Amino acid sequence: MARKATSKKKPVKKTEGLPWRKRLRRWVLRLVSVVFLVVVALVVLGALINPPTTAYMFSEGRRLGGVKQTWVSIDNVAPVMARSAVAAEDANFCEHWGFDLAAIKLAIEQGSSRGASTISQQTVKNVYLWHGRLWVRKAAEALITPLVEAIWSKRRIIEVYLNIAEFDEGVFGIEAAARHYFGVAAADLSGTQAARLAAILPSPKTRSASKPSGYVRKRARQVRDGAATIGRDGRADCFES
Repeated sequence: MARKATSKKKPVKKTEGLPWRKRLRRWVLRLVSVVFLVVVALVVLGALINPPTTAYMFSEGRRLGGVKQTWVSIDNVAPVMARSAVAAEDANFCEHWGFDLAAIKLAIEQGSSRGASTISQQTVKNVYLWHGRLWVRKAAEALITPLVEAIWSKRRIIEVYLNIAEFDEGVFGIEAAARHYFGVAAADLSGTQAARLAAILPSPKTRSASKPSGYVRKRARQVRDGAATIGRDGRADCFES
């Protein structure tokens, strides 16, 4: 007797037969999961590997035909420089988890965003994102900052910050800035020099550390006093060895 031909049934995909809204939700969840895992991987890498460049540094390099930057370990930066940067930009750096809520509240009351952005936020923006005020970038910054705080040490955050901050047109990082303005290595910066470098932030293209205006001199004095204060009261302990 002839055997009857049997036909194999094709396996039914799990998504077949599902309403389009559920299928869309699944794909969105998968996409979000992939993006999250990629971001986590990049943050973990950032804790171990020095970023070779940033989006802003790359664009400035193309515009200017190159930039000056020499990466230097935090161990080879004068301790007073790290204290000065924190005193100038984020005095409560050691006490918050990425967002200084007191500074944000004060900035809102004063109707200004200046002073609300922490060193952690600035580092995330410079390393992983782009400059600008788009809400998408702000949202991404708000999501990545706590992740960086959770995975990186405070010492690593300040190290990366000092190495990618812009100190003059085409001059990035504390080593290049120290040599550009004062002809010394970052390890040999004096308290006054460190304070002046911190004082020109966040407007390095309109201020000079080697030829300081009256404002920069006044600001540098405030920064130097602030650096001494956070050194005494323990607010520098999280990034000092």
